[in-house]
Amino acid sequence: MARTTHPGACPLDCPDTCVWQLTVEDGRAVALRGDRDHPFTRGALCGKVNRYLDAVNGSDRLTTPYVRTGPRGVGRVAYRPASWAEAIDRVAAGLRASIERDGPESILPYYFAGTMGHVQGWTMGPRLFAHLGASRLDTTICTGAARAALSSIYGGSVGFEPESIVDAKLIVLWGANPLATNLHLWPFVQRARERGAYLVTVDPLRTDSAARSDEHVAPLPGTDAALALGLMRHVLDAGAADEEWLAAHTVGWPDLAARLGEWPVERAAAECGLPVEVVRRLGERIATTRPTAIRVGLGLQRHHGAGQAIRAICALPLVTGDFRHPGGGALVMTSGHHRVPADAVVRPPDMPAPKARSVNMSRLAAVLTGEADPPVTSLVVFNANPVATAPDQNRLLAGLRRTDLCTVVLEQRWTDTCDYADVVLPATMQPEHLDLHTSYGHHYTTLNLPATQAPGEALPNTEIFRRIAAALGLDHPRLRDSDEALARQLLRGAPVSFEELCERTYARTTGVAVGTAPYADGGFPTADGRARLHDPTLTRLGVDPLPGYTPPVEAADPELARRFPLVLVAPAGRFLMNSTFASLPWHTRRTGPPRVHLHPDDAAARGLADGDAVRVHNDRGAFVAAVAVDDATRPGLAFTYKAYWARLSPRRATVNAVTAVRDTDLGGAPTFHDCRVEVEPVPAELLTPEPPLDVEAAPAAPAREVAAVPAG
Repeated sequence: MARTTHPGACPLDCPDTCVWQLTVEDGRAVALRGDRDHPFTRGALCGKVNRYLDAVNGSDRLTTPYVRTGPRGVGRVAYRPASWAEAIDRVAAGLRASIERDGPESILPYYFAGTMGHVQGWTMGPRLFAHLGASRLDTTICTGAARAALSSIYGGSVGFEPESIVDAKLIVLWGANPLATNLHLWPFVQRARERGAYLVTVDPLRTDSAARSDEHVAPLPGTDAALALGLMRHVLDAGAADEEWLAAHTVGWPDLAARLGEWPVERAAAECGLPVEVVRRLGERIATTRPTAIRVGLGLQRHHGAGQAIRAICALPLVTGDFRHPGGGALVMTSGHHRVPADAVVRPPDMPAPKARSVNMSRLAAVLTGEADPPVTSLVVFNANPVATAPDQNRLLAGLRRTDLCTVVLEQRWTDTCDYADVVLPATMQPEHLDLHTSYGHHYTTLNLPATQAPGEALPNTEIFRRIAAALGLDHPRLRDSDEALARQLLRGAPVSFEELCERTYARTTGVAVGTAPYADGGFPTADGRARLHDPTLTRLGVDPLPGYTPPVEAADPELARRFPLVLVAPAGRFLMNSTFASLPWHTRRTGPPRVHLHPDDAAARGLADGDAVRVHNDRGAFVAAVAVDDATRPGLAFTYKAYWARLSPRRATVNAVTAVRDTDLGGAPTFHDCRVEVEPVPAELLTPEPPLDVEAAPAAPAREVAAVPAG
């Protein structure tokens, strides 16, 4: 019995990018643990990934291609197995039909962070579609607003060195719940507390992290910018603005100081729904404590004013001069520290890539129902499950049911989105392929080498795209690059080679050392090295060049509040990773069925008790859930965890049946948390999920109906 251990990287959408040790016995993965020697992973895996092998070895893995033989939306009953040759021929036929009818821009690749690996996620697929001249995907759905805001103020997605948070004396987790979404930062936070640091969580919800903090500040959803402006005003009034550092390393401080004249603590508190003394107390802590570290989460950007909120929060440590100190400043993402030439790998200089329109992935429901011209008539989905994760679910399903749309899905198991595909192609998982990972939460790059054989006929994404390219008659040699060649291209200019990573698995590659303050003397990745408190380039976008407050759309609408009095947010839970694990028994048992959490006052006003079945609804749609009555929310605020699958949920609908297609003020990101609803009781039997239907009436064909691929 051969038993071996192989290092690798967790591929999931998490800032921790853990290094793991995989035990393989007779070709099968049998055990998984965190790498004890890795400086960030330190031997631990999160609750989600501890059971990752349930997914790898699951009996529900896709092992052969499938082609559709029946109506969309009814499940696997409408499909039959096919050979790779037949499946790839069908894909090629659908893509050719779109190009001949409406040009290459009618093809849309749709992908995101089902794997964070550069090789399987962000190279060969995008390269193929760029070479075709297909629409380019603007990958906004998670970090679009944050990336735009950070680019505006810091010049990129950079910040303090995360392991150095141990040196902070005050830590503010702003919209961040590391116990659920950034677990490996928590030991560093705890080390800082052992050394005397004070921990504050700013979050509308009493999360696990908030409950374990020294103080919890709970503003109204979408008012983070107002709070940041009020805190900066208190710092200014207290004489704690670091005028010397501001003059040397920022642009626009006099203008922002004037703006702060409009933001006394009293106004900020009123906008945030907080007692004045709470805002003033936090402002005093920030004014008097060096260094202060502000760890900013991504959930707070999911409302209309997200860009300005991130800019305002990230301006605060510029005003205090906290970037002078190790462990001081703000951090949203470390992505900008990793110098990976992704664009050059997707569009190599020696490979033609026609200009093409950009399509915002967060607007997929609108794109598929009339917003795009020319229309999207071929959709290729990989590393994503949009039926479960994209906003305005009902409109999205209407688009996916179009009879002139050819949909191809690369997947590891049968998801919601597979139900609407014409062709489903089986993809490998992390132990079965090569990949290269940077991180948006630390400074290490990791190589993942294949350690087991894929089940059945599953193939890496890269190989699937090579086969599609060949079937289309595309013969550019860059479309035949191996996975190793792609990894080597991504490492060009990096301080570590492919060979070194084969030996060491991971390396610190950003040039930022632990215990340092990378921006103590400026050097931000802007043209002049200064942070921009005033950014005139935003004026062309219709955005205030100074950090300001853009109220949420629905949450701040008094007329809408009369019809839908509850603001609904959908945070991440501890045991689901976006939609990756939402069909696995252990993960779903730990998470429980869909619930909507209500404050006791809101439950009592509706005559609801814990466990009652309710319909959560607005003008866009509805979903059914059980009520959880607790005081983790404030009155008027409800929450439910994201990531459930529609096909496994009551009434085949999830929280995204009620979320809107609406852009943030910067970055074109979605506004999942800018959503008003009402809840009403329904019969308890509606909580029971329905199995996929065996038959379903085919939708009426649009006027432009053309069969994209044969039904088979």
